[in-house]
Amino acid sequence: MPGKGGIFLPACITFSLAMVFEVNLKTRSFSPCLEVVPGHSYRCMELNLTRIPSGIPNTTQTLDLSFNPLKILHANYFSAVFALRFLDLTRCHLWKIEDNAFTGLNSLSVLVLTGNPLQILGPRAFHNLPSLQKFVAVEANLFSLAALPIGHLTSLQELNLRHNHIDSLKLPGYFSHLIFLQHLSFQLNEISSVSVGDLDALATRNLTLVLSRNEIKSIERNAFAGLHLQQLVLRGCFEDSAVMQASIRNMSGLHVNSLLLGEYRDITRVGTVDKTLLDVLCDLHLQEFTIIEMDFLESTSTLSACLNNISMVRVIHTYVSEDLKYPNNSNISQLEFKNCGLDAVPAKHLSSLTKLRVLRITRNKDLRYFKQYFRGLHNLETLDLSVNRLVTHLSWVDLLEGAPNLKHLNLSFNTEIKLEIECSGPGKLEYLDFQRTALVSPGIVPSFFCLHHLLYLDISYTGTTVIAQCSFCGLHSLRVLKMAGNGFANNQLVDNFRNLTKLHFLDISNCQLKHISLSSLTALRELRVLNISHNKLLGLHPETYVHTPLLTTLDFHNNQLAALTEEDLKNLPASLKHLDLSENLFDCSCDHAGFLRWVKNSSSLLRNVPKMLCYSPSDLKNVQVMDFALASCAINTTTVAVSVTVVLVLIVILILCYKYYFYLYYVMVLFMGNRFSDEKETVYDAFVIFSSKDQEWVKQELQQPLEEELPYFRLCLFYRDFIPGVSIITNIIKEGFQTSRKVIAVVSDHFLESRWCNFELEVAQSWQLVESKASLVLVVLQGVDKAALHRKLGLFRYLRRNTFLTWKDRDFSRHVFLRQLRSALLEGKMWTEDELRLMSKNG
Repeated sequence: MPGKGGIFLPACITFSLAMVFEVNLKTRSFSPCLEVVPGHSYRCMELNLTRIPSGIPNTTQTLDLSFNPLKILHANYFSAVFALRFLDLTRCHLWKIEDNAFTGLNSLSVLVLTGNPLQILGPRAFHNLPSLQKFVAVEANLFSLAALPIGHLTSLQELNLRHNHIDSLKLPGYFSHLIFLQHLSFQLNEISSVSVGDLDALATRNLTLVLSRNEIKSIERNAFAGLHLQQLVLRGCFEDSAVMQASIRNMSGLHVNSLLLGEYRDITRVGTVDKTLLDVLCDLHLQEFTIIEMDFLESTSTLSACLNNISMVRVIHTYVSEDLKYPNNSNISQLEFKNCGLDAVPAKHLSSLTKLRVLRITRNKDLRYFKQYFRGLHNLETLDLSVNRLVTHLSWVDLLEGAPNLKHLNLSFNTEIKLEIECSGPGKLEYLDFQRTALVSPGIVPSFFCLHHLLYLDISYTGTTVIAQCSFCGLHSLRVLKMAGNGFANNQLVDNFRNLTKLHFLDISNCQLKHISLSSLTALRELRVLNISHNKLLGLHPETYVHTPLLTTLDFHNNQLAALTEEDLKNLPASLKHLDLSENLFDCSCDHAGFLRWVKNSSSLLRNVPKMLCYSPSDLKNVQVMDFALASCAINTTTVAVSVTVVLVLIVILILCYKYYFYLYYVMVLFMGNRFSDEKETVYDAFVIFSSKDQEWVKQELQQPLEEELPYFRLCLFYRDFIPGVSIITNIIKEGFQTSRKVIAVVSDHFLESRWCNFELEVAQSWQLVESKASLVLVVLQGVDKAALHRKLGLFRYLRRNTFLTWKDRDFSRHVFLRQLRSALLEGKMWTEDELRLMSKNG
């Protein structure tokens, strides 16, 4: 590799060029804000603004002005952006909002004032907001509801006043005008008592009231009498169980559909919930009761009879003993235990809840046993035991005898379940989910023989290998079968589904299939959706389609298909509306001209067309099938002979020059950068250079947030986007620098020690000089040796326009880092129509 002294221009020239680039970039900047969606959404966060930038168009609907020192909002402050629907003024140092500050914002539906030290609000500060539905004033220095002039906001649906200094729940009379209010939050204020008459102004019965984390010391008797609420949330409100018990007792007469009571993980004061505490619920009119983050009763206790008239009880992150007893004649129809420390399904005690219709016991990391079965639960229809660690033998006889009307059974994401094949007559089970749970017997014996009414079966990724032809015998009514990630004997699909005559949906993806017999789909005449992706199939015999006349969706992506023959195309079902052939091994040669022509004419039928890439011949590898030039198939023999001769001569020349290829190519990059860039289409927003040892960090911290969250960016990553079989130098220059607008260098200790990383960094420095733009973004990871960093990056003291970011392993630091990085990548980006359409759809 040539020395640095012989490659780079003198430092004085470098500095001059950098200054020129900076001036050019400034003149191109029309607005300092980040254009998230052109003409629609702008982010002006943390730009030290004192007013709205003049470059924001009047068509803007979403505007983020957070973390700017606006301080005062004068009248008609937002008249230039009258189309706004969402306005974020978080932490803008606002202390005064004058009358008519929001005049003209007739379409505004969301206003965020979080983190502002509000002191003066004009009586008409929030006038002329007829469409406002969500008002957020979290941590806004509010002391009184009477001083908040929002009584005219009759369209308001959500009012969030969390984390203020409000010390009284006395609602001003204007609340009677807020007839559409659905959510009212006073969480983390200074409310210590609730008195009779405080809530008289509530005009709606469909309201969620949040009083969590207020130091409530007393509630006057009948303060909630006659009040109708959708939900009341009381988490972390009481200093001990005595205060909680007395307060809830004084809430007698309250009508609330859902009461949520409990603590937070980092705030535990009440301790154990005993029977006497639950007894006070008798005077409340409840439909649903949720208890969260508490210890529930002693093992020998009986659940309070006050819960008998409540139809739904949810216990979350609260320890419950499996010996807890439940009262007879209870009206509980839905019961949920989530992350409650259970180690066995308490079937014996739960059997006393004879009206139980839905039972969910989920996310208990110690729950392994299901030895006892329910008895007498004739109303039980749904049983969800998912996301536990069950290891058990499941007996259909015992299960269906104790719960004869069970329709939905979810045992997914457990450890291991062995299914017995004995039956005592057909049950009523319609939905059965075993996904991601190891199953022992399916595929060898007819484990589902007695489930004649089953409509939905998911055994995806259960380690099942289908050997017996009668593995699915008895499933006469089955409509949906999902068994992705499993296997078939000899990797062949034969007559395994001959009894599934009513099947509509079949997923056998990722099953290592190499062959599908002609008779395998014969019985599936009602099949609508077939997913056979991620297998090793070379194709489907044309006669296979004849037996599926109703097929609308065929997913064949990620197989080993070279092309469809004329007979294949002729026999495709006339009902087919969605066909995915992407990620196959397409042969883009003139031998398959008919198929290639059909692809060009079938864009409405095909899905994921951009991922339909040529695999052969080698000169067309990774070219989109749609871009294949059919005219080339008409070239005469003489032209072909001349072309072959020219190619041979070029090969000889390339072989002779191969030894000096690197030096020549590198010099050309330096002195002809602009010319190369003009010839090469810009494909990526940024080429990421990093050490392979930092690949996992790049996937988690760059690839995922930048490519999967709005606004979308496309990164060039060597492990994904470099062309196999091409020299690494060519890939770096041609597929990396020449097709990318910017370069991101992830600098770590591994990076500084890597010879290839140093080479890429040198090329990046040279490239930005000849391209006349500052396009390098340096990301320095936490813990990098500062001395080594200074030695390697000494030249960059001249390139003041290059972006220099530091990544730290903290949530807030990550958030700021990503905002800054997105801002750097959006600079100079030209949006395509497809990108705008996608962002508008997902925005």
